[in-house]
Amino acid sequence: MNIIHNETVDNILKRRTVREFKKEQIKQDELDTILTCGLWAPSARNLQPCHIRVVQSKEMLDEINKDFKDLVGWDTPAYTRWDKNPVYQNAPTVLFIYAEADSATDCGLMTENIAISAESIGLATCIIGSIGALMNHENGRRWKERMNINPDWRFLIAVAVGYPDESPEPKERAEDRLEYVR
Repeated sequence: MNIIHNETVDNILKRRTVREFKKEQIKQDELDTILTCGLWAPSARNLQPCHIRVVQSKEMLDEINKDFKDLVGWDTPAYTRWDKNPVYQNAPTVLFIYAEADSATDCGLMTENIAISAESIGLATCIIGSIGALMNHENGRRWKERMNINPDWRFLIAVAVGYPDESPEPKERAEDRLEYVR
């Protein structure tokens, strides 16, 4: 394929899932940047149904991890690197995204904006869906309360954010999934 390269395209192509983060907390202006990009994601009829909660407390993230592991099992491979990393992959910042309605598409757009903007400023991300087992379970109600989330809202995804401590190689893309219809 012949593609046009520019800064945006190159950030999309170089972004990788990172599961090893440095302990250093991200800077406030970096966080503000990626959160603003997330909030500027398009949404159906501009309803903006997604709500982000930022957790930067290691103690709170460890509590969430314990509740998650207690629910799914401590030796259950519910996520990649389950045997050595907590569900939040030791990232110093985790964004929890909830929605007022079934807004998976809107959430996906928000998540992509966050991931690509993070890449563009030297941060790494890991998109975490497995934690929904806890957040959408009755055991997750206390986290909704602590995060000031309406009990009727649904957890959709979490994004771990931090400075990368690894450089994963790109994985093959299934280009046979693309087909022109004429």
